Amino acid sequence: MTKLHEVSSTQLPGIDKLPISDFKNHRDNFFNKMAPNSVAFFSASHEATRSNDTEYAFCQNKHFYYLTGFNEPDALLLLLKTDDVQRSILFSLPKDKAHEVWHGRRVGQEKACQFYNFDQSFELDELSNLVPQYLNDLSQVYFCFDSNEMSQQVFTWLSQVRSTIRQGSKVPEVLIDASPIINELRLIKSANEIAVMRQVNYISGLAHQRAMLQSDVGKYEYQIETELLHEFSRLGARHPAYASIVAGGDNANILHYTDNDETLQDNELLLIDAGGELSGYAADITRTFPINGKFTEPQKLLYQVVLNAQLTVIKAIKPGTSFAKLNAIANECLTQGLIDLDILSGDLKELLDEKACKKYFIHGLGHWLGLDVHDVGDYHINDNKEQCREFVAGMVLTIEPGLYMPKDDYALEEKWRGIGIRIEDNIVVTEQGYDNLTVNSPRTINDIEALMQNKATNL
Repeated sequence: MTKLHEVSSTQLPGIDKLPISDFKNHRDNFFNKMAPNSVAFFSASHEATRSNDTEYAFCQNKHFYYLTGFNEPDALLLLLKTDDVQRSILFSLPKDKAHEVWHGRRVGQEKACQFYNFDQSFELDELSNLVPQYLNDLSQVYFCFDSNEMSQQVFTWLSQVRSTIRQGSKVPEVLIDASPIINELRLIKSANEIAVMRQVNYISGLAHQRAMLQSDVGKYEYQIETELLHEFSRLGARHPAYASIVAGGDNANILHYTDNDETLQDNELLLIDAGGELSGYAADITRTFPINGKFTEPQKLLYQVVLNAQLTVIKAIKPGTSFAKLNAIANECLTQGLIDLDILSGDLKELLDEKACKKYFIHGLGHWLGLDVHDVGDYHINDNKEQCREFVAGMVLTIEPGLYMPKDDYALEEKWRGIGIRIEDNIVVTEQGYDNLTVNSPRTINDIEALMQNKATNL
């Protein structure tokens, strides 16, 4: 097991950001999906007010970021494809010395072309003049239909073109939702994207180690959350990918518990679902461990059922399989495990047909992972609500079986009540099978107890 103090950022196994050339490759891939004589629009995020005149930490629109790597608010990317040319055009905020003194430097138009490989770059206030000129005489317009703001803006520009029809203008007649196209592109990760995700997984694994080492009876959940944030930031993942779940005891039976304000109790488990974000890419790791460093016998028995299910599912990952097939494996493992512990009783096949274990395994087995924690990409859900999309190399997904035994479920024996367990790793589908990115966060009972019983030498 790697000791925290032995790790520096120079020893991490991946890369901390994508080369700018990768973002141009993403644009080229989208260009290849566009029809001739068309244009596509992608907008950046706006800054969001937190209170009065302060803002939340800026989070870029993920589609826009995927195509640009540009991390300023209020920008617009225009992709223009005609019979003889492809042009990527950025509209962004201008250089402004007075503004930059207070709020930080802007890239500006000249450096946007130099550093980000755009063909042209203009100030934002040129949008209303230039975009109708680009639209004139084109056939198709691509934009994300789920953005009301973008939709309204596109229709405004089309109206401007339509108002000049008598002067010979031609309005595009076909509007196409860009989301399904870019969702499919984002679903298959490049080698560099996987390298960034390997890096953020490693950082997040060290954070989970730190949380185990710092956990103790009497501490507050938020104190352990702080340890996670410290380790993310120390190694370059300056923001968590999502609100960290630090759930002691029965709080683990609340799936999206984020209050993190209760005291850690002796002989209870702590479920932590937390991951850092690095260059926009997310890790999503869950570990469950004993607060005092030693599993009780009931905790150990339930934990091993979940771990066995996770290990069996991960071993089955390869091109051609699907979440539907993996779910069948997970449900069989969990159901048999619950039978063995006398929590469920009856014939295995009948219990599987009845989906009996869903009373205790109450969420999905996993999801796509990437720039979003619950990343984009079609699951090909059939009429039975099964996720039938076959895996291909380059997909990244989570595997996170769990068992949840609420304290107020009096149908359970008392020894099981108040136990919630989830184990989650991040997996890349490869040509040969799979690659587990979550390699340095202990998950076996022996590894967890060994780390926690030797806190003095591991800190």
